[in-house]
Amino acid sequence: MNPDGEAEIRTATVGLRASDGHALAAYRAAPAGRARAGLVVLQEIFGVNAHIREVCDGYARRGFLAVSPALFDRAERGVELDYSRASIARGRALRAAIGWDASLLDVAAAIAAAAAAGPVAVLGYCWGGSLAFLSATRLSGVTCAVGYYGGQIAPFAEERIRVPLLLHFGELDPRIPPEDVARIRAHNPDIEVHTFPADHGFNCDHRGEWHEASARKALALTLAFLDRHLPRT
Repeated sequence: MNPDGEAEIRTATVGLRASDGHALAAYRAAPAGRARAGLVVLQEIFGVNAHIREVCDGYARRGFLAVSPALFDRAERGVELDYSRASIARGRALRAAIGWDASLLDVAAAIAAAAAAGPVAVLGYCWGGSLAFLSATRLSGVTCAVGYYGGQIAPFAEERIRVPLLLHFGELDPRIPPEDVARIRAHNPDIEVHTFPADHGFNCDHRGEWHEASARKALALTLAFLDRHLPRT
């Protein structure tokens, strides 16, 4: 424990290599002692910024080896964006330039790195939430997955999940209408879905959409889901 009573963690920027040879950076946060499992944390369209690093650190304090791949590295390296309209436009353009298949290669590289701690869960936000869904339908090495407000899941809703999946959505999110959530549920009724009286991005305390009560409840549900589906090493 550090002087503030928090569990000690070790953080670093590490390198990963995807199966197509692409080299990318990743933020890695690990407990000082033995990790209970691996966790791949997937960014929003703002890069592996302060919020995503804080998410990794929080899960590392709970015993997970957290690895967050820099998914923008395929288009531009070292990108960290704020939450302005200009940054949203830039993040969307970078995402579109990379595409889904290439992004999943980088997610797979992060899964391989996190597997050093044992079974691996994938946890994603916004763009990463959609990638968490696709990780549950397409990738190997995933034990379970969690997605927060994945706005691009609905077009892939007919894909069948291979592992347990938990999804969180904001009921006030203008980007993800209730019809999209219903479509996702209809095609994969085994998905655990929760909605909250909140906007898009409600988990991020760096932006105006942050909704503390919803974020706390979603975190509790996520930790319980991980406890149920991740065997301890």
